[in-house]
Amino acid sequence: MPTTLLLIDQDPLGLFDLAHDLEQLGYCVLIAESAHEAEMVLMIEERPDLIILDAYLPGRRTVELAKRIVTLYGIPFILLAPCSDETLIELVATTSEALGYLVKPIAAPQLIPAIKIAIARAQDYNDLSTTKTQLQTALASERDTSIAIGITMVQFHLDRRSAFEKLRKIARNQRRKLSDLALDVITRCEKQI
Repeated sequence: MPTTLLLIDQDPLGLFDLAHDLEQLGYCVLIAESAHEAEMVLMIEERPDLIILDAYLPGRRTVELAKRIVTLYGIPFILLAPCSDETLIELVATTSEALGYLVKPIAAPQLIPAIKIAIARAQDYNDLSTTKTQLQTALASERDTSIAIGITMVQFHLDRRSAFEKLRKIARNQRRKLSDLALDVITRCEKQI
């Protein structure tokens, strides 16, 4: 399946030329000439893998659209600027998590490495986010299990190892995860308080 790009640029001629060249290189390309049009494309079309965003859009400011792209849609983007406007680039890049910027005009072959790098970086961020969520879940589960062990120790006057074995045996007999049983033990104990 080809990589899908959304090009957002206020210059129709440059937009269509770049879109055509990228399609010739095997990309699926969606286009928009304004922030409003871009949001319509994002609501109607399939989710693009990467957005290539003009730094100077008419209507709504680029910074606002960039923030919405990241927070609402979770789509990575590269910023295109007609000149090396460091103030704008820094503002957009630092406040909205741009994965890079390039100076226009740019030919499609020059854009390919930036596209590949941005998509790879976005995947790295997604992988890190998934790992973070898994670690948080594991830590919460471990914490709940430790609390349930403590409750079981007090209720049945057991040492830690025996309380753990008792909970594990109950979980096995009920064909449940130990973490789910631990939550039930905690909930029952809280209701008794």
